[in-house]
Amino acid sequence: MPRVVGVTETGVRQVVIGRIRRWLHVMREDLCTLRVDPLPPSLWLRWLPHGVLCLVALGVSLGAVAQLGDNGGVGPSLAFAIGLAQGTAVVLAMWRPVPAWWLSTAAMVVGALEVRRQLLAGGAHGFTWPWSAAGLIGQLAVLLLLALRVPARVAVEALAVTLLLTYLVEGVLGAADFQPTGVLAVILFTVAVVLGTALRGRREARAELGRQTTLTAEERARRTLLEERSRIARELHDVVAHHMSVISIQAQVAPHLVDNPSDELRENLDGIRQNALEALTELRRVLGVLRAEHPDAVHESADPATGTVPHAPQPTLDRLDALVENTRAAGLSVRVDVQGVRRPLPSGVELSAYRIVQEALSNVLRHAPGATASVRLVHYRHGVDVRIVNSRPTHSVAVSPGAGHGLLGMRERAAMLGGTLRAGPRPDGGYEVAAYLPTAPPGDPDRVGESKDGTA
Repeated sequence: MPRVVGVTETGVRQVVIGRIRRWLHVMREDLCTLRVDPLPPSLWLRWLPHGVLCLVALGVSLGAVAQLGDNGGVGPSLAFAIGLAQGTAVVLAMWRPVPAWWLSTAAMVVGALEVRRQLLAGGAHGFTWPWSAAGLIGQLAVLLLLALRVPARVAVEALAVTLLLTYLVEGVLGAADFQPTGVLAVILFTVAVVLGTALRGRREARAELGRQTTLTAEERARRTLLEERSRIARELHDVVAHHMSVISIQAQVAPHLVDNPSDELRENLDGIRQNALEALTELRRVLGVLRAEHPDAVHESADPATGTVPHAPQPTLDRLDALVENTRAAGLSVRVDVQGVRRPLPSGVELSAYRIVQEALSNVLRHAPGATASVRLVHYRHGVDVRIVNSRPTHSVAVSPGAGHGLLGMRERAAMLGGTLRAGPRPDGGYEVAAYLPTAPPGDPDRVGESKDGTA
C-alpha cells in the first residue's frame, strides 16, 4: 500500500511540475517579446491622447529625478537615469508596451534598492518606498497602455510579476523609516489592468460587431441577388415552357402534313417531340424546386401597379398602357413616348422590358414623391431601348431599408439578355434608368454591325 501511495505522489508531482513548466513557457513567450503594437489614434480626439501621454512622461521624469535626488538621497546621475527610464517607458508604451513595462519595472527595482540603501544608512527619512509618487504614476500609465493592447492573459501576467516584485522588495527585503506604498500600488495597478482589459474587450466587441454587420450586409445582398434570379427564372419558365410545348406539338403534327413521310423523318420528329417533352418535364421540376425554396411566393397578392397575380400570364409591352394608367391612378404623372417600328420581340425581351418599366415607375412612386416621370421606348432593328426618367421630388422621403434591390433585379434582367443597364441621378436632381435589350444573343451574326446604342 505505501508503494502505491508513493507512485501516486510521484505522478502528481510530475503533473504539477509539467504544468509549471508550461506556464513558465507561456509567460516567457508573452513577456519576452519586442513586438510593435502602436496605440491607434482616438476616434474623436485623434492624436490628443498621445500628446497627453508625452506630457505625463515628462512630468514622471522630472518628478522622479526630484524625488529620488532631494528626498531619497540618490546621486544626481543615477536619479537622472532612473527618472529618464521611467519617463521613456511611458512614451515607449505607446508603441512597444511589453518592453516599456520591463523598462519601467526595472527602473523601479533599481531605484527602490538604491533608496533602501540610503534608508538603512540614514541618508533618507520618511521616503515613499518602494514606489515613489512619480514611479507609481509612470507604472500606472504603462500598465494601462499594456492592458489596452495585449490579451488579458499577458496583462495579468505583467500585473502578477509587478506585484510579486513589490512584495519581495517591501515585504521580504524591507527598509527602515519609510512610508510604504506597496498596498496602494497593488490597488492602483489592479484597477489599471482591469480597466484596460475591459476597454480592450469593449473595443474588440465593437470591431467584431462591425465585421458581423458587414458580413450580414454582404449575405443580405447575396441572398437578394439569388432571390431575384430565382424570381426571374420562375417568370421565364412560362415563356420557355410555351415554346417547348409548341415544338412538341409541331413535331407531332409534322408527319401528317407530308405525303408518305419516310421512316427516318418520322423517327427524327419523334425524337424531337420526345426531347421537347423531357425538357418540359425538367423545366417543371426546376420550377417546383424554386417555388419550394420560396413557399411564400404562392401567397403573393396582386401587384399594385399591374393588378396581376403571380401565376397570371406573363406581361408584355402590349400591356404597357394598362401599367401606365394604374401608375397614374396611384398619383404619378407619366408621359409615354414610343419611337421606331414596333416589331415582334422575343418573349424574354418583352417580359424584361415590361418589368424594368414597372420597377422603375414603382421606384419613382416610393422614392420621389411629387415628381413626374416619362417613359421612352425606341425600337431598333436588333433591340429595344427603354428609358425612364423622373424629375426632382418635391417632398422628402425616408430611406427605404430595401433600397437598391429593384435596381439589382433590373440589372440581372438586362445582363441575362446580353444587354446593358445604366441608372443614376441626373444633374437636375432627377433620376434616370436606361436599358438596351437586344433581340439576338451576343455573338449572333444578326447583330454584326450593330452600334453600341442599338442602332444598325
